Amino acid sequence: MSPNLETLFPDSLKLKHAGNLQIPVNALVTDSRRVIPGSVFFAIPGLRTNGTFYVEEAIDRGAVAVVLESDQIYPQVTTIQVEDIRKVVAQVSRNFYEKPDERLELIGITGTNGKTTVSYIVQSLLKGVSNRLTGLIGTIQYDLGHRTLPSFKTTPEAIDSFSLLKQMLEAGCTRSVIEVSSHGIDQKRIFGMDLKIAVFLNLTQDHLDYHGDLETYFKVKQSLFTGEICGLPEYAVVNLDDSYSKRLVSEMDSTVKLRTFSMENNRADFYLSNYQCDHAGSRFTLNWSGGKLKGSTKLPGLYNLSNILAALAVCDCLGIAIETVLPILEIFPGVPGRMERIEEAEGYDVFVDYAHTDDALDKALSMLRGITRERLLVTFGCGGNRDRDKRKSMMEVAQRHADFVCATSDNPRGESIEAIFEDMKAGVQDSDSIEFNPDRKLAIGRVLGLAQPGDTVLIAGKGHETMQEFKDRIVPFDDRVVTWEVLKIKQLEKLRKK
Repeated sequence: MSPNLETLFPDSLKLKHAGNLQIPVNALVTDSRRVIPGSVFFAIPGLRTNGTFYVEEAIDRGAVAVVLESDQIYPQVTTIQVEDIRKVVAQVSRNFYEKPDERLELIGITGTNGKTTVSYIVQSLLKGVSNRLTGLIGTIQYDLGHRTLPSFKTTPEAIDSFSLLKQMLEAGCTRSVIEVSSHGIDQKRIFGMDLKIAVFLNLTQDHLDYHGDLETYFKVKQSLFTGEICGLPEYAVVNLDDSYSKRLVSEMDSTVKLRTFSMENNRADFYLSNYQCDHAGSRFTLNWSGGKLKGSTKLPGLYNLSNILAALAVCDCLGIAIETVLPILEIFPGVPGRMERIEEAEGYDVFVDYAHTDDALDKALSMLRGITRERLLVTFGCGGNRDRDKRKSMMEVAQRHADFVCATSDNPRGESIEAIFEDMKAGVQDSDSIEFNPDRKLAIGRVLGLAQPGDTVLIAGKGHETMQEFKDRIVPFDDRVVTWEVLKIKQLEKLRKK
C-alpha cells in the first residue's frame, strides 16, 4: 500500500501546505520528465535551471503534489512549502523506500582521488570471503546484487540513492559500498543515511569552480565524519599520509572508532614496508595489529598500494580476518579505466586512466616514469566549464614527467577548446615536446604512432567514460576502444610492410 502525503510529510518537515494530505504517493521525482500519475514533484533550484520552471509540466503529467521552498500555491494539486528542499527530499526518500540504509552495512568512501578503485577493491574482497552479496554505487556502475546499471552520477540524487539501496535489499545484499562525492555531500544526496564506515582518502585541488576554495571543500568532506550530513559513522578510516588527516582526526567525535593507514608511518593501524612496484604490479609487507604478512597485487603504483590499505582497513572494521582477503587481492583484476593496461600493444605499454586532476596526473605519471625503460608519452585534456585553475598545473605536471605531450580535448562542454588550450599553455615549459590537437582520436593516434619498444603511453582523463560531451551534443567515445582500434591499424600496417 502506498504511503500518503501526511505520512511522508510530518509537521516537522513542512512550513505550511495547501490541499489534501491523504492522497497516496506512487513516486518521488525531481525531474518533471519522469513524472508518472501519483508522483510528488520536488521543485529544486539548481545551478543552471530551477525546478519551479517545470511545475506546470509536472502537474500536466500527473503529479499529485508539488514541494518547493517558495510560498507559491498551485491550486490544482497539494502544495507543500519547506525550508530546505534538498534535506527534505532525502528525508522523504528515506521514508518512502522504508529506510533501507538501516538494514544494510554501508561503507561511504570519499576523497578527491581513488574512490572508485577503493570501492571496487572493497566490494571484491567482501564478495570473495563471503556468500553475502555486496552492492555498489559509484562512478562506473550501480551494482544492485543481481544486476548492474550504468552510472549517471557518482553519488546519485537522494531519491535514486535510497531507491538503489532498497533494490539491493530486495536482491539479498547485506552490505553496500558507496562513492561519496563532495557534490553529493553538499547537495544532501545522502542526508540522514546510516553509514557504518566512512573512509577519507585524500583532498587535493578539484571542484573549486563549485566549492570556491580548499577550506570549503574540506569542510564539505569533513561533514561526512561529524554527523552533520549523516549520523556519526561507527568507524572512520583515515589516510594519515594526507595533509588534512590530522585536522580531520582531531576534530572528530571521540565515539567514532578510528582506523588509520599509511604507506610508511608506523603509527598507523595499517602500514606497508618492503614494497616494490613494476610493470607486473606490486609486492609488499603489510603491518598491522595482527602481525606482518606478505602480499601482492596486479595493480601498479604506490597510490594503488595506498588504496589497498584503505580497503584492508575497511575489512578490519567489518571483523574480517586480513589473512583471508590477501589471496583475493592477488587476483583482483583491476578497475575499468583506472590505470587499465591495453594488451594489444607490441613492445611498449599503453595505459588508459581517469586522472583528471593535477594530483592524480602527477601520481600516475610519476609511477609510470619509474617503470618506463625508454620514453614516457602522454595525451590528456582538461574539462570545459570546470575548475580553470588546475589547467596550468596539469600541464606543468605532464611536462615535468613526460618526454612528449599531446594536449587534446576532454569534455569541452560549453567552453571552446581554444579557450581551454590557452589556459593549458600557461603551464608549458618546453614547447618543443608538446603538441595541441583538439581531436581526441587524432591525439591518441599521434602518441601511439610515436611509441617504440620500451616506451610507455598514458591516455589520461576519461578512463571508463564512453561518451564525449560538447556544447550541443554528446557523442560516443571510449579511450579504450579508440586505442584498441589504432593499435590494430598499426599492426596491420606493420604486416603490410613485411
